[in-house]
Amino acid sequence: MYTGCLAQGAYYIESNGEVAIIDPLREIKPYIEKSQEDNAEIKYIFETHFHADFVSGHITLSKESNAPIVYGPQAHTSFDAIIAEDGQEFKIGDVTIVALHTPGHTLESTTYLLKDPQGKDHAIFSGDTLFLGDVGRPDLAQKAANMTQEQLAEMLYDSLRTKIMPLADDVIVYPAHGAGSACGKNMSKETVGTLGAQKETNYALRSDMTKEEFVKEVTDGLLPPPSYFPLNVKMNKEGYDDIQEVLNRGTQELDPDTFEQIANDTGAVILDVRHQNDYVKGHIPRSIFIGLDGGFAPWVGALIGDVKQSILLVTPEGREEETVTRLSRVGFDHTLGCLKGGFDTWKQAGKEIDQLESISAETFKNRLTENTAVYDVRKESEFSSGHIEGAHNTPLSMINNHLSEFSKEDTTFFVHCAGGYRSVIAASILKSRGIHNLVDIAGGFKSIQEVDIKTTK
Repeated sequence: MYTGCLAQGAYYIESNGEVAIIDPLREIKPYIEKSQEDNAEIKYIFETHFHADFVSGHITLSKESNAPIVYGPQAHTSFDAIIAEDGQEFKIGDVTIVALHTPGHTLESTTYLLKDPQGKDHAIFSGDTLFLGDVGRPDLAQKAANMTQEQLAEMLYDSLRTKIMPLADDVIVYPAHGAGSACGKNMSKETVGTLGAQKETNYALRSDMTKEEFVKEVTDGLLPPPSYFPLNVKMNKEGYDDIQEVLNRGTQELDPDTFEQIANDTGAVILDVRHQNDYVKGHIPRSIFIGLDGGFAPWVGALIGDVKQSILLVTPEGREEETVTRLSRVGFDHTLGCLKGGFDTWKQAGKEIDQLESISAETFKNRLTENTAVYDVRKESEFSSGHIEGAHNTPLSMINNHLSEFSKEDTTFFVHCAGGYRSVIAASILKSRGIHNLVDIAGGFKSIQEVDIKTTK
């Protein structure tokens, strides 16, 4: 049951009226409804590890279904859970799930092996131990494990070679994440594959690879994890508010005066989740844009950071509950309400509005001179594959570390990304910090290339 925004796979396994759920999302309704449709009982809730990039639904689902939560060896929780032993078996109808302890990404990381009714190995649910094209990053659990990332990588090397690689090539691999997740570096866009294909194509499973080579390759080029990751781990270990309470609070409708008063009284971030084109035309001053129709939740986590930050929402009408739900997936539970009627209501009330200057690549080409300051907010890898000559690379994920560079610009500067989504996010953050002498290039680098502006590698 794949969620594209988080590049996350939760799994529902049913056999003879019994169900196992692996790595459920925060909103548990789909699992409950599916089990009811199947006239089946949820028997176990398996967690592959303490997730950092999202808040799992294990606690709420356990309360609703009375099914126990299962973690692998060395897990410590603040709630009741079965801490499985390495090799422990769990019966689900006519099939069996075996817990294979595979530490390295985290100490408790566990891969679940599904055996069919005849006892044949059928599939592995590998969590963040093994992805398609990559393996889990070994730097997230350093503090909790009191180990270095190199030591955890060595542990991961052993886990892969003793628990996973000996399995047959036809075993299906169901990972916790695909391309787009910050839990690995080179994940495939595919969401399911075979172990045999991974042995042939995944750099980390080369049979002739030494432990030293593995450690070097796995740790090379790791970007710093988003700041919200440890906060999500804490929530997954210790618990969190019921999702319905979060939804009830977050979706309450606020008229413009009340909305403005709460913003002033609480210091809440005003988060505008409309399309970037709508934000450009008009928005509440100092509001931050992160559109729902992009990598919404991960960008909120990376850029707002503190899950305890109060948030007020400006949404497209009818998407209020979706927005609060997606925020809750990454632990942002302190949404205080939504602007009733959306941005149109704000305008009709005669409230102050702001706009973002956004120009076409063609117009930018006509304004471009040798001394024009251009800031490219794409990732380093995108920038290195081609960029405007003389442009500065300031990746969006690190935008808050570059504020001093922008504030020194005393003339108009230009901001772009690949297609226009990230640059508006960056511009909104800069404007919220009082930096207004900027212009967005609509359509990003794709449009820039189409009008033959000189680029380099």
